[in-house]
Amino acid sequence: MTGIIAVVMTFSIPIIAIMTVHTQKLAKIKHNMIKDEITLEKLKQENFLLETEKMKLELEQMRIESPKDLSKII
Repeated sequence: MTGIIAVVMTFSIPIIAIMTVHTQKLAKIKHNMIKDEITLEKLKQENFLLETEKMKLELEQMRIESPKDLSKII
C-alpha cells in the first residue's frame, strides 16, 4: 500500500508542475494577445481621428472653392 502511495506521489508532483507551467504559458500568451489588441484599438482610434480631420479639411476646402465655381458658371 505504501508503495502505491509513493509511486502516485512521485508521478503526480511532476504532472502538476507541468500543468502549472502550461497554464502560466497560456496566461502569458493571453496577456500578450490582449496587449496587442489594445494597441491595435488605439491605432484604429488614432486613424479614425486623422481621417475625420482630413475629411473636415477637404470639406472646408470644397466650401472655399465652391463660390469660385458658381461665379464661373454665371
